[in-house]
Amino acid sequence: MGRVYTLVNQKGGVGKTTTAINLGAYLAACGQRVLIVDTDPQANATSCLGVDKHTIRGGVYECLSDGAQAASFILQNPRLKLSILPASPALAGAEVELVNELGRENRLRQALAPIVDRYDYILIDCPPSLGLLTVNGLVAGLDGVIIPVQCEYLALEGLGELTRTIQRVRTALFPTLKVRGVVLTMFDGRTHLSSDVVAEVRKHFAAQVFETIVPRSVRLAEAPSYGLPISAYAPGSSAARAYQSLAREVLGGDGVKLPPLED
Repeated sequence: MGRVYTLVNQKGGVGKTTTAINLGAYLAACGQRVLIVDTDPQANATSCLGVDKHTIRGGVYECLSDGAQAASFILQNPRLKLSILPASPALAGAEVELVNELGRENRLRQALAPIVDRYDYILIDCPPSLGLLTVNGLVAGLDGVIIPVQCEYLALEGLGELTRTIQRVRTALFPTLKVRGVVLTMFDGRTHLSSDVVAEVRKHFAAQVFETIVPRSVRLAEAPSYGLPISAYAPGSSAARAYQSLAREVLGGDGVKLPPLED
């Protein structure tokens, strides 16, 4: 059975979608079958893979609202060997439409259940909020939560609230939900603040913090405008090396045999 990880942080701009796309791309480059699930109405993960969110014929919204089969809407990117279950702006209405529905927190988990075995990794990209879409993502994260944290002071303030939300989901909906790891992003080695944030996060999360730290990078910021992950846009950049390292760290932690590094 494939592993399902949910990428979540209620704070925007911390590198959550960037991590979902680039971690997924490098997992695929390591020979894994990877599906990205975009549960954000902004559909940034969808756009980052060169898919027009306004022209898709269906995606996560239909799965949540209509109980449609996820397999019907999955799109393939043969070049990147990545698949995506896309989002569209219509997804913004799902939270309102589902509010009185029974089992509304389990809709995404139910939609993905028939296809989990088709992939080695499913990465769920959540919106920057703690609403019903994010709760659906947490409940669907069968193998844990990956939390990207920007190396800036304000990013630390939301971690406590996110931790409490994860605990509430454990108590009410999914007792075995766990934190797979914390990814430190947008690290700027020129500032003491970035180093202080790294030390603080590692102090509070200890062994749950990934060793890989993703640097702040102009190339990384440019890549989505070309509909490409950093592995295809600037494979020799420091950010590319970081996400390659993160993918290998995830694989190693999951007990997957690592392929040799390419020169």
